Amino acid sequence: MKILIIHGPNLNLLGRREADVYGTNTLDEINKLLKQLAKDLKVEIDIKQSNHEGEIVDLIQNSKQYDSLVINPAAYTHTSVAIRDAIAAVEIPTVEIHLSN
Repeated sequence: MKILIIHGPNLNLLGRREADVYGTNTLDEINKLLKQLAKDLKVEIDIKQSNHEGEIVDLIQNSKQYDSLVINPAAYTHTSVAIRDAIAAVEIPTVEIHLSN
């Protein structure tokens, strides 16, 4: 199984902003944990981060080689019809996550 993980805008600032909401782990620390979990589960993952809506759309549109997509669209959750439409177009199982849940 091959999974694409996409981190959206401002997640590269984790560990430096609003620790009471998002915690103190940096994105690099989170990615390290994800890689270890993937290894333990014998799953291949590719991790991407972008602050740009169009780049996120491009990543989604080019994700056909993956079995599934995990995305934290961050600030784009409430505003990006383009990201939503791209997810619908690729027709692969997708899970939307949020760090503050």
